[in-house]
Amino acid sequence: MTRMYRRDDAASTTSTTTDSSGMETLLIGIDAGCLPIFEQLFEADCIPTIERLCADGAVAPLESQIPPWTPSAWPSIYTGVNPGQHGAIGFVGYDGYDWHVTSNDDVEEHSLWTLLDRHDRSSVVVNAPVTHPPEEFDGAVIPGFLGPESPTCHPEGVLEDVRDAIGEYRVYPNYSRDDDSLTTDEKVTEYRRLIRMRGEAFRYLVDAYDPDFGFVQFQKTDTVFHELAGDERTVETVYETTDEEIATIIEGCDPDRIFLVSDHGMGRYDGYEFRINEFLRDEGFLETTTGGKGMPSWTPMRRRLREGEECDSWEPGAVARAASVAARFGLTASRVRAALERVGLADVAIAHAPGGVSRTANEQVDFASSKAYVRARTELGVRINLEGREPEGVVPPDEYEKVREDLIRSLQGVETPEGEPVFETVAPGEQYFHGDNADRTVDVVTIPNGFEHALTERLDGNYFGSVEPWNHKLDGVFVAVGSDIDEDAGLERAHLFDVAPTVLAAMGVPYSDRMDGGVLPVVDPIEPMTYPPYAERGDHDAHEKHDDADVDDEVTGRLADLGYID
Repeated sequence: MTRMYRRDDAASTTSTTTDSSGMETLLIGIDAGCLPIFEQLFEADCIPTIERLCADGAVAPLESQIPPWTPSAWPSIYTGVNPGQHGAIGFVGYDGYDWHVTSNDDVEEHSLWTLLDRHDRSSVVVNAPVTHPPEEFDGAVIPGFLGPESPTCHPEGVLEDVRDAIGEYRVYPNYSRDDDSLTTDEKVTEYRRLIRMRGEAFRYLVDAYDPDFGFVQFQKTDTVFHELAGDERTVETVYETTDEEIATIIEGCDPDRIFLVSDHGMGRYDGYEFRINEFLRDEGFLETTTGGKGMPSWTPMRRRLREGEECDSWEPGAVARAASVAARFGLTASRVRAALERVGLADVAIAHAPGGVSRTANEQVDFASSKAYVRARTELGVRINLEGREPEGVVPPDEYEKVREDLIRSLQGVETPEGEPVFETVAPGEQYFHGDNADRTVDVVTIPNGFEHALTERLDGNYFGSVEPWNHKLDGVFVAVGSDIDEDAGLERAHLFDVAPTVLAAMGVPYSDRMDGGVLPVVDPIEPMTYPPYAERGDHDAHEKHDDADVDDEVTGRLADLGYID
């Protein structure tokens, strides 16, 4: 239902007239923002600006998509289509059994700002996930999460201009998550520094480009829960700093209307981590191996990206390859650890082991030999090794439906140690995905019961393990306030796919008839139109694909060691 918040008309943050000389529309992205978290922070008086936006505007839960994770959900917000259409499924994209870090090259649908460009509207975009390498349009963009530390920006040289104007600008923290030399307070100080960088860069670019539309995204409101376990004091500090930047942006940009949205919610998990590949192995769907490249690991990816290198894929180094060879002769990491434990050296060895060694020296999924497997936990589903689609598919097309029915039946029966269902939904992928890139998605969707359990692709002999205390929930938040916004609209709920068509309609711009969402009743409706397919979008907003030959073979990046991929 629509929640009501304290309204303080004397302290209203937005203009209600249409003759403002400032920005026409401001879109604020708060990663993992949601009403339960907001309401706790309202009580602590930590986010007065966000509270006023909620009090003055229309506000409702914003249902996320499946999967509800940053690298797929934000592209859905700014394209208005599901992952099966835009093509960004998770933190990594797959090329057969190999993978690459998800980038804007994977997003194959028009963004808000390129559609606005077609209607002679300009935009400034700062820190939006999965926007590297950027498209060309009237305005400027500094990409965020999943790009390298010094991402390619549009126009060329704009990042250098920003750094000259405001000083340091970085995408990632200046430390690694496993750096024990920093205290929590020192890490939070770095969080606050990054948040301020977003606001300062956005305001500088707005002054420089005078755009019709602005989009600024804050990521640390999510990371604080993953990295620092949702500690109440640190969450309040991170949100307080974010709120201060939002207030300064509103004051400086004077937008006619404001939309505040999130990609998903955040909440406590009281269940288990379910090791789904272990289950699939026991059910006869999955085979394993002790050699090869193994599953993608986010830790080395994040490390390389923070060091300023572009990241495309991961290749095992010499030590990791040696470990893989040793594993074929029975010398696995687990056996080595057992021996080291007997002499008290296991922790020392692990602390100094090169990244990737345990991944190549332990059991891994043998993708080519398996009938089905989970590629990454954040995909929330199982992939079938289909003949004709996968490089070495083993499931013939005429057996596909039977294999999938068997998978669904087996997964529907999985129970926790207490006898409760692990999954609330196990369903064919087409119930959630459709479009030109649907083949990139999973064949069976697996949604944990109440989002109280987490999935992992890890193989370690057990089905269940302890779960991260805070993780993603399905409901984020939608707020709309300002000129031509009906704050009294009966808005019970909204969906992620509704954001793009609603923002465009508010600006009087037709949304695409390929969008999965619609215009929310907070603005006047507008008829959609047919835009050229993405592949035929024309030279004015086209961008060239990455030249993979220029990417270091050992580069995997250090984008975010948040535990999303083992």
